[in-house]
Amino acid sequence: MSPNALQERVVLVDTDDESIGDMEKLEAHRRGVLHRAFSVFIFTSDHKIFLQRRAAIKYHSGGLWTNTCCGHPRPGEAVEAAASRRLKEEMGIDCPLEEIFSFIYKSTFDDGLIEHELDHVFVGKSDTTPDPDRNEVWEWKTLSLDGIREEMTSHPDLFTSWFRICFERMAESPLLGSVGQE
Repeated sequence: MSPNALQERVVLVDTDDESIGDMEKLEAHRRGVLHRAFSVFIFTSDHKIFLQRRAAIKYHSGGLWTNTCCGHPRPGEAVEAAASRRLKEEMGIDCPLEEIFSFIYKSTFDDGLIEHELDHVFVGKSDTTPDPDRNEVWEWKTLSLDGIREEMTSHPDLFTSWFRICFERMAESPLLGSVGQE
């Protein structure tokens, strides 16, 4: 993890997504405090989703497959702006995003860290070839919705906890519109 990542702050929220302060990111994950996050799913024009395999050096869930990108808005940063920023930083993709839902989840990891997040889920469409930041992304691929379902059924332990929670809800969202429809 980069030294700057250790200094990042996350926005603490209540269950209505009202900001109640901020905290250093790693401390929030040590304490399991509810904070704001986002997950981005980018579809290609042939209705596949860009997935990324998180870099092994990530502070949790390293080496696991997940959605196109994810992260945390900074204090004072709009969630959509943060999602766009991280999509460009992590994957080198810049495209319009649309929020389709949000959810709260809590996962505890083997290293004792706890993800307790109010996660805003965004979708977008792009055929840009990713240019990932290798400190963030080990590798990437595109898969159809059915291809993802098959892999998650065969090997659920190869996917992040939040991806396993929100994938089906994203895939079945009536707000998905033409972005992800086959």
